[in-house]
Amino acid sequence: MSETRPSLSLVFPVWNEQENVGPLLDAAAVIGRGLGAPFEIVVVDDGSRDRSAEVIAHRRSQHAEIRVVTHARNFGYGAALRSGLRAARGELVFFSDADLQFDLRELGELLVHTERFDVVAGYRMPRRDPLGRRLLGLGWALLVRSLFGLRVRDVDCAFKVFHRNVLEAIPIASVGAFVNTEILMRAQAAGFRIHQVPVSHRPRRHGSQSGAHPRVVLRALRELLVLGRELRGTRGVEREEKLAA
Repeated sequence: MSETRPSLSLVFPVWNEQENVGPLLDAAAVIGRGLGAPFEIVVVDDGSRDRSAEVIAHRRSQHAEIRVVTHARNFGYGAALRSGLRAARGELVFFSDADLQFDLRELGELLVHTERFDVVAGYRMPRRDPLGRRLLGLGWALLVRSLFGLRVRDVDCAFKVFHRNVLEAIPIASVGAFVNTEILMRAQAAGFRIHQVPVSHRPRRHGSQSGAHPRVVLRALRELLVLGRELRGTRGVEREEKLAA
């Protein structure tokens, strides 16, 4: 690849997605080339124990746009996404999951809004997950909205585009499933403009989901409370500084 900074980075965290990651990277390469601007694909192998690393290496030999970040062991979805976002060099940074539940061809429908907004977030319409996961997602969105005023209808939808300055301005601490919510809460608190766009969603055909595991949910709740206290403290300091000025 050229050393010139790409216009767009496509970031994909991967953990045990041997059936899905090959078709995903093929599709990402085709779609990226169709945009007519320099792009890169950043794939993060978060300590996969199946053949994901082998499949990624094969696709890398076929698509020069692919860059690989490898974790020696599984650190968690948030940690993998954070590594990918940090490695991304594009002026615009997109991320999605590796489970083939999204249609990457709809990326263009997000990109058209990036001239006016700092963050463009997809929401699944309709969401094709099992009923339990849909109810959990709805309850989570309502909780975050009621406690912190985050008016995003599908906070955990892994189909988002950010301007580089957003990711440079906000820290990301989460190592688990809370990472989507954290990024949006921090972006809103920092005053960035968020726009929402409906995107298609498919049932998962291969592999397994872990987002609804009780351990994952409890960690997300703990991280939510910690971030909420941090943001409230920040706002309190800002008010005191304004009063003292």
